[in-house]
Amino acid sequence: MQNYFNYYTEIEEHFQRRRGTLLMLSTLDWSLIATWQEAGFPLEAVLAGIDATFDKYEARRAKNRTRRINGLAYCAQEVLRAVEDMHEAATGANRKQSSSPEESGFEAARIVSYLRTAAEQLLAATIPTDAQAMFSDTANRLAELAGSLDSDGVEKDKSLSLESLEQHLLVLEDQLFSTLQTFLPPENLLILREQSARELAPYRSRLQTAQIRQIEQQFLRRCLFQQNNVPRLSLFYMGQQ
Repeated sequence: MQNYFNYYTEIEEHFQRRRGTLLMLSTLDWSLIATWQEAGFPLEAVLAGIDATFDKYEARRAKNRTRRINGLAYCAQEVLRAVEDMHEAATGANRKQSSSPEESGFEAARIVSYLRTAAEQLLAATIPTDAQAMFSDTANRLAELAGSLDSDGVEKDKSLSLESLEQHLLVLEDQLFSTLQTFLPPENLLILREQSARELAPYRSRLQTAQIRQIEQQFLRRCLFQQNNVPRLSLFYMGQQ
């Protein structure tokens, strides 16, 4: 838990500095930060990705009028690229430059493997008997999504973009989270909420109510998934396979 909440505030302050305003991050932005944090993205890589996004934006703005960067979602691809650069610098690998998301860690074959592995993990998770049917249905849905991509990396279902797939996975994960909360003994839930409150206390004065709730929910989700050996489903977690 060390620096768990500081990760959020460092990213928010850096984004605000680069944007030049005190624009408060949205609940969606904080959810994205939580995804990066839980996926193990180094803080330095996230900040570098934000810098790269604004550097490119400023270069384009000098030539023509462009929309302002109003959220962290604009920075997601550069953050992923910075994480890959940092990893490959540490391992001595040479990364091929590419502007295509499918060639930057989101290859179809890799996604297929990720979805099938997650389905297997769901079936093996340590969950209450009453929740097993729902987890089994989710595993089947993941297998169906994997089947929508063929081995050559071509989408069979043209409506299944990376963005729509990610949204679908987040919905499935939300359902898993709700199920775990339903069957969690009240005393265990109280312990986790008290732990979250202690860790978050130093940052409450700097956060909005919606942000506090979002972080608390992300903390609770992390704990419940880890305790029950349930996999996270966002595509950003592929690096942990």
